[in-house]
Amino acid sequence: MQSGFQHEPHVTGGGKAAVEHPSFKWVNIILGNLKNALKGTYHAINRKHVPRYLAEFQYRFNRRYDLPSMIHRLIYVALRTPPMPSTMLSMAEAEW
Repeated sequence: MQSGFQHEPHVTGGGKAAVEHPSFKWVNIILGNLKNALKGTYHAINRKHVPRYLAEFQYRFNRRYDLPSMIHRLIYVALRTPPMPSTMLSMAEAEW
């Protein structure tokens, strides 16, 4: 209890009853939204491009409450970013 929170275990078993348990409502909503966002955006996920998919998702998630400024911010960043050779762009994919 160093953090000030108390652990409350919930034994749910399995099946549909476990999914509908009220304690996990928001967890299921977040996971469902994430799954639908990924499936709606990326119809065929290629392992090679996973770092780029996650970077794009992070960018959109961090700006989800200020959608009108997202395009302006993207244009601003795109204009201020210097050109990069394709070898630099593919470095992140090589590490994955």
